[in-house]
Amino acid sequence: MASFLQDNQERFLNELMDWLRIPSVSADPKFRNDVLRAADYLKARLEEVGLENVELCQTAGNPIVYGEKVVDPSLPTVLVYGHYDVQPADPLELWTSGPFEPVIKDDKIYARGACDDKGQVYMHVKAFEVMMQNGGLPCNVKVMVEGEEEIGSNNLGIFVRENKEKLKADVILISDTGMIANDTPSIEVGLRGLSYHEVEVTGPNRDLHSGLYGGAVANPINVLCKMIASLHDENNHITIPGFYDKVDVLSEAERAELNRVPHSDDEFKQSIGLPATYGEEGYTTVERIGIRPTLDVNGIWGGYTGEGAKTVIASKAFAKISMRLVPHQTSDEITALFQQHFASIAPEGVTVQVRPHHGGEPVVTPTDSVAYQAAAKAIETTYGKKPVPTRGGGSIPIVAMFKSELGIDTVLLGFGLDSDAIHSPNEHFGVFNFLKGIETIPLFYQNYAAAGRS
Repeated sequence: MASFLQDNQERFLNELMDWLRIPSVSADPKFRNDVLRAADYLKARLEEVGLENVELCQTAGNPIVYGEKVVDPSLPTVLVYGHYDVQPADPLELWTSGPFEPVIKDDKIYARGACDDKGQVYMHVKAFEVMMQNGGLPCNVKVMVEGEEEIGSNNLGIFVRENKEKLKADVILISDTGMIANDTPSIEVGLRGLSYHEVEVTGPNRDLHSGLYGGAVANPINVLCKMIASLHDENNHITIPGFYDKVDVLSEAERAELNRVPHSDDEFKQSIGLPATYGEEGYTTVERIGIRPTLDVNGIWGGYTGEGAKTVIASKAFAKISMRLVPHQTSDEITALFQQHFASIAPEGVTVQVRPHHGGEPVVTPTDSVAYQAAAKAIETTYGKKPVPTRGGGSIPIVAMFKSELGIDTVLLGFGLDSDAIHSPNEHFGVFNFLKGIETIPLFYQNYAAAGRS
């Protein structure tokens, strides 16, 4: 297998670059045709490597690419999930090369979607090719790659509920996460949930002259800033009543074990250009990222933001606010608590609207399963070190949905790094990581097939 990978790695990279050139931005309707082109590209590649029954499954939104290879019904089945849609590339001026003009610099692939998630999905496509050229798949495979993950996976749940027999499997394998470092491999075993909102504060019925009206009316931007500031106290504790009622509190022993993960605050600060860490009092950086809930403003706007000056009191102000959730919190409960609280803290003189966008549930995956052990053994083989189990700060809402709808657990076999700038300008994915993923994934299948079903 190693020789085939080495002989074909340039072709594998070129194929990925071709896919990355397609701007499959699901959030912007003007890219709709490009999203469909990206799905077609993946469908063709899955057919080329030998998967069967490859199809574009239509939904109310973007199609889901599905394919399978059933080598023996008595063998276990792995369902691979990923997504081919990508985040918007804005702000474009901060990219050092075109977001959809992929280049390799310093042994890294720079492009939107390079790591999240086209690059990691394509590791699986090429891993299938490697296995097909070296004796075939050791167990059954099903592949489901959606085009709406970056906008909340609105149609995935419907598809899963309507196709339970089609998607029947023993474990789900996802590469949409990362590792601590290339010299410290890890496997994420926990993900936070999500509750995402857009808020609107309305004051006067039109923009007002700030000299004629200033001081006599509530300024929606000022009000919104005060309301947002009140959502944390002096210890960076979230002030929404009931927010922490169901938070999973780890024991001191569990916290100590979590903090054994290799981490340097100095390196963390340096990597993002900050003089100090910041967060909830009483918790380490590792804990703040992995086991504690958060509330963050993702965007805020209103009034005049063009060149020069315009002295107005804006009629409206807006913000996008997200909360990351931990086990036992649910997105529905937190959404309701946020809506109620945010409306209650609005002063007289303004009206408030809270519009929920999307949410997802937190999840912790088992480390004692056959599938997890198969992944850990595969990583130990290719990296030369046992992987460290970690809890990730991000959210993949469909992991909890898969568990509730299909009744099976997920292994998060990701090869990205925190420094890969996903969702940011200059997103990239290491060539080493891409190729190491292709090398490792076949070993997972071998280990899993040899051990039997989880």
